[in-house]
Amino acid sequence: MKIAAFVPMRHSSERVVGKNYRLFAGKPLYHYIIQSLLNCSAISQVCIDTDSPFIIDDAKKSFPSVLTLLRPEHLRSGMTPMNDVLLNTVLQVKADVYLQTHSTNPLLKSETIARGIKWLEQSPQHDSLFGVTRLQTRLYDAQGRAMNHDPKVLLRTQDLAPVYEENSNLYIFTEKILRERKNRIGYKPLMLEIPRDEAWDIDEEVDFKIAELLYLRREGKA
Repeated sequence: MKIAAFVPMRHSSERVVGKNYRLFAGKPLYHYIIQSLLNCSAISQVCIDTDSPFIIDDAKKSFPSVLTLLRPEHLRSGMTPMNDVLLNTVLQVKADVYLQTHSTNPLLKSETIARGIKWLEQSPQHDSLFGVTRLQTRLYDAQGRAMNHDPKVLLRTQDLAPVYEENSNLYIFTEKILRERKNRIGYKPLMLEIPRDEAWDIDEEVDFKIAELLYLRREGKA
């Protein structure tokens, strides 16, 4: 079975300027997830989709086996849905199964990626998989109404029924699902729980600092 892994990256970013190629523990941020994907033997092809001149040039030197695709002009806006980007990418790279992650998940381990692939392969009743983070905390909606607990019953948070946050770390899907659903998540998805300290996603400056510290501590460098 051929599995193609996609890492989409725009050159410009709004909340953390240049985050995809900004130095993270001494190397451009995107290097970490690319290396994790390359270390996963189940993946047949790793692909970068980008409009960044820096990433295109650097990836050719640093990761010669990685396929770099130039993102078309009409898909470069920060408002472009990721599913539109993926639909364009699957036209260029044919595979049985597709996997997508982000450069902003530098702590995601190759072992976790392999675990997700194997779990989906062993679960034919499911058609896709996505990464989640367990939450056991008291949640409220915008009107101040309790969502997952009874305020009259003050359970300890560890005793609350867990809810799960889509953490954007990992998606596994087929072209059929992507076309039919216009979504990476299918009709009967599996949720792969990823530990919070591994699933950190960099959206804001504080995320960058925390993720870098977690990485350095994990590697025994801090």
